[in-house]
Amino acid sequence: MIPNNHFLWTQEEFKQWTDSRKRLLLEDFYREGRKRFNIFMEDNQPIGGKWNFDKQNRKPPKKGLNPPTPLQFEPDKITQQVIKDIKSYKIPTYGKIKPFKWAVTRSQALQVLDNFIEHNLNNFGTYQDAMITGEYTLWHSLISPYINLSILTPWEVIKAIEKAYYEFDYPLNSVEGLIRQILGWREYMYGIYKIMDDDYAQKNWFNHQEKLPEFYWDSSQTDMNCLKQSLQQVEETGYGHHIQRLMVLGNFALIVGVSPQAVNDWFHSAFIDAYDWVMVPNVIGMGQFADAGILASKPYAASANYIKKMSDYCKSCVYKQTQRTGDKACPFNFFYWDFLSRNQQKLKGLGRMNLILANLKKMDKVELEKIQSQAQQWRESH
Repeated sequence: MIPNNHFLWTQEEFKQWTDSRKRLLLEDFYREGRKRFNIFMEDNQPIGGKWNFDKQNRKPPKKGLNPPTPLQFEPDKITQQVIKDIKSYKIPTYGKIKPFKWAVTRSQALQVLDNFIEHNLNNFGTYQDAMITGEYTLWHSLISPYINLSILTPWEVIKAIEKAYYEFDYPLNSVEGLIRQILGWREYMYGIYKIMDDDYAQKNWFNHQEKLPEFYWDSSQTDMNCLKQSLQQVEETGYGHHIQRLMVLGNFALIVGVSPQAVNDWFHSAFIDAYDWVMVPNVIGMGQFADAGILASKPYAASANYIKKMSDYCKSCVYKQTQRTGDKACPFNFFYWDFLSRNQQKLKGLGRMNLILANLKKMDKVELEKIQSQAQQWRESH
């Protein structure tokens, strides 16, 4: 058989690594991968003296940012025929099929990679968590669909990024950040997906049963600006970067109490880079914490404060980021505290949640009751 070049670790190698560990942590796996494949290393030590520069990759957006225009392509004849065929089918569809600007050939995908290295990589790390109204791609690479479709291989991408560092002295946080996404996150998600039991996709630790709000399928139905911006972008492009997915779309579903299976189905349907091995661990594990901590040490739940910090979405929203109750209270706020209250018995077993649970205990009981009431009223009306 021809070796699978879609991933660097074989299933057998990943299983051997997990069997040798007392704990499973992405960071441990990533470091092992760096050493195993001698990526971004010097004398068996990480270049720059640190394995991870993620703390430098969380800068909020500022005024005057001017992200580069993404490289786009006109549909070829085959793509045009596919679009025509899909439009002729009498089936329900999601999003907009035109304009279609993605690469569809290896030659085009290589151009996207080269364009990213030349124009985006320098600032990629610093603003990779930022969200800006009307800016769909910022400095992101936009290569995940091509790697997942095997038009590009992860090895050639990693080596191209590493080569660019040596040739152009790009910032460490940008180069290491992109390598970590591919050599760490991508490989780890696939490995976890392969070793988990068949029922992993059905896990539901919080027993969340709420239906997915209709506006996930139609962004015009929500007046929450952060959700509208993120969902509209997905409708138009089939794409959203990792923070939009995790901290806006996934976060809101988590704190509302949506069924993780419904969330997973939506992500699988909506995104251009979706595969089962991508979405199941990321949505069930990271996004919804439905696996009780196999992939994450605490739920990725946050109030409007996080979105305010990392985006400009709140400036144009009808809701108030500072309010927890009332007509103008941001739903992220009352749902966040409602989520903590509903699940505090389970959450108190997670060490990293102790501080925020202590704040929950200090909350005025009358206010908490108002929060819980408003959360339930919202669910019933949506």
